[in-house]
Amino acid sequence: MRSDEIKKGVERAPHRALLYSTGVSKEGLNRPFVGIASSFSDIVPGHLQMRELERFVERGVEAGGGTPFVFGIPAICDGIAMGHIGMKYSLPSRELIADSIESVTRAHSFDGLILITNCDKITPGVLMAAARLNLPSIVVTAGPMLSGRLGKRKLSLVRDTFEAIGRFKEGKIDKDELFSLEEEACPGVGSCQGLYTANTMACITEALGMSLPGSATALAVSGKKRRIAYESGRRIMKLIEENILPRSIMTRQAFENAVKIDMALGGSTNTVLHLLAIAYEAKVNLPLSLFNEISKKTPHLVNLRPGGDYFMEDLEWAGGIPALLKTLQESLNDCSTVSGKSIREIAREAIIFNKEVIRDVNNPYHKEGGIAILTGSLAPEGAVVKQSAVSEKMKRFRGRAKIFNSEEEAVECIYNRGIKRGDVIIIRYEGPKGGPGMREMLSPTSAVVGMGLADSVALLTDGRFSGGTRGPCIGHISPEAAEGGPLAFLENGDEIIINIPERRLEVNVSRDRLEERKKSWKKPPLRIKEGYLFRYSMLVSSASKGAILSSKDGEENCVH
Repeated sequence: MRSDEIKKGVERAPHRALLYSTGVSKEGLNRPFVGIASSFSDIVPGHLQMRELERFVERGVEAGGGTPFVFGIPAICDGIAMGHIGMKYSLPSRELIADSIESVTRAHSFDGLILITNCDKITPGVLMAAARLNLPSIVVTAGPMLSGRLGKRKLSLVRDTFEAIGRFKEGKIDKDELFSLEEEACPGVGSCQGLYTANTMACITEALGMSLPGSATALAVSGKKRRIAYESGRRIMKLIEENILPRSIMTRQAFENAVKIDMALGGSTNTVLHLLAIAYEAKVNLPLSLFNEISKKTPHLVNLRPGGDYFMEDLEWAGGIPALLKTLQESLNDCSTVSGKSIREIAREAIIFNKEVIRDVNNPYHKEGGIAILTGSLAPEGAVVKQSAVSEKMKRFRGRAKIFNSEEEAVECIYNRGIKRGDVIIIRYEGPKGGPGMREMLSPTSAVVGMGLADSVALLTDGRFSGGTRGPCIGHISPEAAEGGPLAFLENGDEIIINIPERRLEVNVSRDRLEERKKSWKKPPLRIKEGYLFRYSMLVSSASKGAILSSKDGEENCVH
């Protein structure tokens, strides 16, 4: 056992003394040590129930013959962090999470890991750690929240709070209704109810084979979720016994399956960043171009909020991810999973209970997958859009650039009715380095939708969009403005050309003229010059590479 390093031999008497002080018995000392990494937090709604899940995982580990140890990892609620400096820390926290798990696991020589997670950057962070450490590991996602209610109306966080602000500003609802919505939209524990980043990543984790079947959609309040936690604890002991490792599960073929499921779901654009980063840790070559290849061949079959009107609870009652695997089984690679069953075995055993929530491949919501990668003179290294949440009218669009150098400037202008039909809102210097931290732009995108401009205004940024975003919103534009990408050289009034069907993003300005503008451009000063975000800005790579940390990039930045 790997844990023998800290508990076997005469020289380890001090180590055993410390372990005994924690209450471990002699029998427990001779069992495999299982680390339970938990992102429990009192301030994150999706994590409040994790104390209970920890107990069920512990029971499962003990029942399977292991000795469990719970340790904590950071958790940020993107919804609470949205729209202010807090969002700068969201994406960078992904690296902190992976590094924290690596540090605690290596320092204590665990034999295996159970990773309890739920929200936007925590789930990719734990998967990065699992791939990097390559120890037997299982992910337990803590489950989605129930829909809210206001009378007979079902509510979700984004549409009924963020977008409601825009409706209030337009005079479409009054203060009383706004306050009622904010009280009722989130009725309790769990990740937010739509197919935002947290729930998309949970679904992708299951499709990758790193969590037990049904884990992604089992509701946070359900007994099913607790049973999955218990069975995950038992199952990790089998993985340890057979030395089944994450990199034998997270193969190139498994990543292809995950992208297919993502496309069929119409998931969050953030998954592109995260899958690239997880693949990097798993030592799998996952080119950005693969997303377009798969998107063109994979129909959009599930239409949850924000683009559609269904909720995660509807996907659960329809059969969850196993049912979607069944629908797509002919096109899926037959990969192994932590459950011991292959993807196609899980698919064969699944039942589809609702063919409107999970449509057949011959009756899709859209013929292509939910995400598209755009390239062109404005995005030489790529940009990302959730095409399933864009109206047909706006998939081909020409408009005038209206430029802002921060999210705050744009939001103020939108709420002050400074945006007109035909405008293309450009929010730059919000990329991984320039932000720093590549903030999500849910506040401005929700304002655009709430104020009725989603079919006449586009929004482009080198930052990111929340999984809750809908409309013609294109993010991850690379290279970012702070690195001298074309976004930096745009001027107000430049014509922007968006062509999603052809995967193009262009500026109607000649190359020579852009080069002239580039000569007079000066790299902006660092916005943050100390602490973690400063170090992050020195090391982070382009969004087109997953915004991973790279010491080589950091050395080059420090020289400059």
